[in-house]
Amino acid sequence: MSLTSTVTAPPAATSALRIPGYRTFLITFLLAMMADNIEHVISYWVAFQKFNSPALGGFAVVSHWLPFLMFSVPVGALNDRFDSRRLIQAGMVLFITVSVGWGYFFVTDTLQMWHAMVLLTLHGCAGVLWGTSSQMLLYDIVGTASLASAVRLNATARYLGFLVGPAVGSIIMRMFGPTWGIFINTAFYLPLLLWLVGAPHGRHFRGGTTGPKPAVRGFADIVQTVRDVRGLPVVAPMVMLAGGASFFIGNSYHAQMPGFAHELGHGDPGLAYTLLLAADAAGALLAGVLLETRGTWLPMTAASALKIAFLWGCSLFMFSFMSWYPAAIGVLFVAGFLELSFSSMTQALVQLNAPDTIRGRVLGLFSMSASGLRAFSGVTVGLLGSVTNIHLSLGLSAVAFVVVAGLLLRRQPRPAA
Repeated sequence: MSLTSTVTAPPAATSALRIPGYRTFLITFLLAMMADNIEHVISYWVAFQKFNSPALGGFAVVSHWLPFLMFSVPVGALNDRFDSRRLIQAGMVLFITVSVGWGYFFVTDTLQMWHAMVLLTLHGCAGVLWGTSSQMLLYDIVGTASLASAVRLNATARYLGFLVGPAVGSIIMRMFGPTWGIFINTAFYLPLLLWLVGAPHGRHFRGGTTGPKPAVRGFADIVQTVRDVRGLPVVAPMVMLAGGASFFIGNSYHAQMPGFAHELGHGDPGLAYTLLLAADAAGALLAGVLLETRGTWLPMTAASALKIAFLWGCSLFMFSFMSWYPAAIGVLFVAGFLELSFSSMTQALVQLNAPDTIRGRVLGLFSMSASGLRAFSGVTVGLLGSVTNIHLSLGLSAVAFVVVAGLLLRRQPRPAA
């Protein structure tokens, strides 16, 4: 395949919230994200209470991210060939099936270890179908002028889902118990599933899929997409940047936060842990709000994304060796702000500069890099931390990522004088 690529100049930005279809998409996306996290709260609680297995906890992390590594590009290829709306619906149906499956085993009290492993794996596969296909549909809903806004708002909604989902899940579990709670949770997937039945969006709705449809070739698609992306001057460094962030750091430091809270020694470790996580999330939410309302001060370029990512790595390096709790709170707040800023910009740049003929495959490769490689961050931060200590492991991981971001930034063409 011969691809010609030109760097797309960012169009005059407009808010995606002005588009009625996107407002519906965002609300239903947030509900599905909340349901995803509610299911984690309930299923993890019951499964780990029943088995008390650290190995199952580790499997839960791997099974969540490994499907992104294995299937993101094939799912992207499916989006090049089939209707993205139907693929998202397939993901929602799979999510609902998994929740009902948990509920069945809770009711019958027959849950076994292998049942939990199968359900956790299916949940990860549902996430791939939903995540990659949503990004494909997003481009068609908002267009290029509002794409950066839409990606940023979706990232903010994701953080809201991370915050609200566990809280709502705990309330539901307290009020109705885990069995009824997991069944009730299926209702939160329905708005997106039902809206997509006749949603007037997507290339298939617009009739923009005429011409030959490339076959889905599995692993061969990954190899060919990597070759194609290597020739795209904006997409290639953004994919590598997202991969570096996921591989070396990801969100694995969240799992180590109880240890940091304990060693910072600020009063109640449980409250200290909660505040550290809240500071990171609050910084991200503030970034989403400020960039949406005052985002013109930050140019959407590859160089900007790389500089912000470089600073994110530096902030986590600083946090890894903090000994004063208030300073740690402040640094994590800054880290959350920087993370949402560069990650949303990275994804928007990939969207804007992906060739339309292979857009699904390129978005799939980005998802594989940004999400799938998180399966290994547990090794770089977690396993290394068990061998040394969590401060050194996060510090070394942050340094490795800063080196990656710095090298990519150095390779960026300098602006004309």
